[in-house]
Amino acid sequence: MAWMEFITSYSDVVWAAVLLAAALIAAKAIDFTINRGVKRVAAKTKTMLDDMIIHAIHRPIYIGALLFGAYLALSALRIVSPYANILNQAFTVVFILFGAYVAVKVINAFIQWYAEEIAVKTKTKADEQFLPIFRKIAYALVFILAFLWILNQFGIEITTLVAALGIGGLAIALGLQDTLKEFFAGAYIIADRPIRIGDYIELDSGQKGYVEDIGWRSTKIRMLGNNLVVVPNSKMASSIITNYYAPVEEMSVVVPVGVGYQSDLDKVERITIDVAKQVLKKEEGAVKDFKPFIRYKEFGDSNINFSVILRVKKYVDKYRVTHEFIKALKKRYDKEGIEIAWPIRKLYFAKKKVD
Repeated sequence: MAWMEFITSYSDVVWAAVLLAAALIAAKAIDFTINRGVKRVAAKTKTMLDDMIIHAIHRPIYIGALLFGAYLALSALRIVSPYANILNQAFTVVFILFGAYVAVKVINAFIQWYAEEIAVKTKTKADEQFLPIFRKIAYALVFILAFLWILNQFGIEITTLVAALGIGGLAIALGLQDTLKEFFAGAYIIADRPIRIGDYIELDSGQKGYVEDIGWRSTKIRMLGNNLVVVPNSKMASSIITNYYAPVEEMSVVVPVGVGYQSDLDKVERITIDVAKQVLKKEEGAVKDFKPFIRYKEFGDSNINFSVILRVKKYVDKYRVTHEFIKALKKRYDKEGIEIAWPIRKLYFAKKKVD
């Protein structure tokens, strides 16, 4: 009888204990299910995204079940009844912050998955560089929304605050418009991919070099002299760019040559192509199986001019291949008696009768 009276007197405490125990059991059951079932299924998929998301929400789900049980247990206590509104508001804040925490964990899982499975397979490193920025922006948006939601739960009018934040954001944007312009120009370069890190490019202003880095404000180009040229992203986005590595790195090299007017052009063509073939086979940066050819193009002041077309693996290989070709061609021309004429001017004088 005494036991029944105790239960009747403290039924709310008993019920609260039951709810708390049920929440603990539910949390343990969820934890067991995830460990023994869900994770095993996720491990069999080809992508790591599901594994990362499960890992991110595993502990929060366990904690969330306990928090919900604690809320139900406290709500069941008669001693807490006068403070029900305060309890509801307090747990509302807790649940909103907890939801923001879970959202951040999921976002981080997505970003980590992209960095490990997608970004590493791309030829550019720009996406890896922008991932930390995107992570911070996403975190900020999540917590701003959580903060506004909390204010709304306390009956604070957030319309005026949102408008004020909008005006403040506009003021900040105006103050940072140059920086934002460079940031969005960099984002455009990354998305459109006219250039990639490692490409050899030439700007319409004349600078040539390797793309060393595409940052949030500027693009760095390393010239052959090992100097670094820093170009604002907005300037880069509006420039006419020649990318010598797109669509492929292999490229043709045109070498201008001229021979004297007395030369046998069939012989010149045969000998020049023979020299070009030997150079392409010997030089490391040349395309070995390419068949070089020549094209006569004009009658010059002193020579018949033509172009020799060679093929190299990369842009910078053309310097060495052209160097060796000119040396070999001059030596062969000298041996074959083919003349590369000096600039010549013929002067005619009128005969004047002297009285």
